[in-house]
Amino acid sequence: MLAKRIIPCLDIKDGRTVKGVNFVDLRDAGDPVELAKIYSKEGADELVFLDISATEQKRKTLADLVYHVAENVNIPFTVGGGISSIEDVDILLKNGADKVSINSSAVKNPQLINDLVAKFGSQCIVVAIDAKQIDGEWVVHLVGGKVPTERKLFEWAKEVEKRGAGEILFTSMDHDGTKDGFANEALAKLSTELNIPIIASGGAGRKKHFTDTFIKGKADAALAASVFHFKEIGIKELKEELKENGIPVRL
Repeated sequence: MLAKRIIPCLDIKDGRTVKGVNFVDLRDAGDPVELAKIYSKEGADELVFLDISATEQKRKTLADLVYHVAENVNIPFTVGGGISSIEDVDILLKNGADKVSINSSAVKNPQLINDLVAKFGSQCIVVAIDAKQIDGEWVVHLVGGKVPTERKLFEWAKEVEKRGAGEILFTSMDHDGTKDGFANEALAKLSTELNIPIIASGGAGRKKHFTDTFIKGKADAALAASVFHFKEIGIKELKEELKENGIPVRL
C-alpha cells in the first residue's frame, strides 16, 4: 500500500496565510513562506497553496510567492486560485510549483482539464471540488463555496477523472473549519468509484480524524489548515499515531 500523505494547506489572501470557518470569518495565520519551511522540516509530505483573493492583477504576486516557496522547501507543492488558462499554469510551474489546482474554471470549462493534461501531464493537474449537501445530495459550489451549480459531486468527479486529472481534492464545505472530522462517507464513495487519488479536506480537528479518514474514508491524503497553523496538532506526532494505527506513512 502506498504511504498516506499529510498535506498542510495554506489559504493565501494578500500575501498572508489566513483561515476561516465554513469559508468565512478569516483570521491571519502567518507568513506563507515561513510556514512552508516549518512544515517541510516537520515532515509534511506535500503543501497546498490556495490564493483565495486571486485576480489577474495578483497573478504576478502569486508567481513570486511560488518562486520563494520553491527556494525554501524540498517537498512537492500545489498551487491554486483563479487559474484558468495554459498560460497561468505555465507561469506557476516555471516558478517552481509541482502541481496546480483548478476548481471554478474547470466547472465552467471542462475542456480546460483535457487541455492542461495534454500540455503538462496528468501528474501536474489537481481538480479541487468544493461541495455541500443540499436535500441529501452533494452539490458542487464555486467562488469559495458561495455559488451552487447544477453539478453533483460524484458525477463531476467521474468526469474529472475521465478528462485526465491526476488527483481530486475534495473539500466538504459542511465540515470545513468545524474540526468535527472529515466527510468520510462521501470520501469512501469517491475512493471506491474512482481510480485516481482522493485528497480529503475539511473537518480536521483531532489526530483521530486523520486515522478515520484513511480507514473509513479510504482517502489517499488528508489536508488540513488551522490545526497545523495554530499548533493544535504536530505533524510528527500525527504521523507517529497513524503508524501506531497501522496506517503507512513516511516518517
